[in-house]
Amino acid sequence: MQKEIEIKFRVENLRALARKLRAAGFRLKTPRTHEMNTLYDLPGGVLRRRKELLRLREYGSSWTLTHKSGSKVGRHSSRRELETRVSDGKKMDAILHALGYSPSFRYEKSRAEWADGQGQVVVDHTPIGDFCEIEGRPRWIDSTAKKLGVSPEEYITKNYATLFAEWKESTKGTAQEMTFRALKK
Repeated sequence: MQKEIEIKFRVENLRALARKLRAAGFRLKTPRTHEMNTLYDLPGGVLRRRKELLRLREYGSSWTLTHKSGSKVGRHSSRRELETRVSDGKKMDAILHALGYSPSFRYEKSRAEWADGQGQVVVDHTPIGDFCEIEGRPRWIDSTAKKLGVSPEEYITKNYATLFAEWKESTKGTAQEMTFRALKK
């Protein structure tokens, strides 16, 4: 079972971040691509109570089904992750519904992927702001963050659903999902 170890941080200037990434030896692997994520749960929020996540992601023209569990938060977020590509996202959605799962939260973003051969950095443009995620081994994460001028005090270990809930509370927003359309209303 693969382990996902990562941190996020807020980005104020996307162009400045791209310059820092290039200077640190990163190359753009995937240009900014639209991504729609749908989280699924059973009635009563069974997965949420167990701190698990079941996500169907459409990224450009590809689909991925992901299960995350065993969340551990310290300086970095760490959890078990099982992921597989899905050839037909609409059929996978129908299968999940047939098994009793239903969408519990949707969030979208435009994501660019950067790599240096040791780990991955993604830059996300979301309806609630711009974020960067650094994913890899803990020491590499810290080293990369330092190269990008990010201190451990700026690390965010929360997921997008939690960040959206906090954003809603601070802005008194009424949107039920973190999509560009929902936040335009």
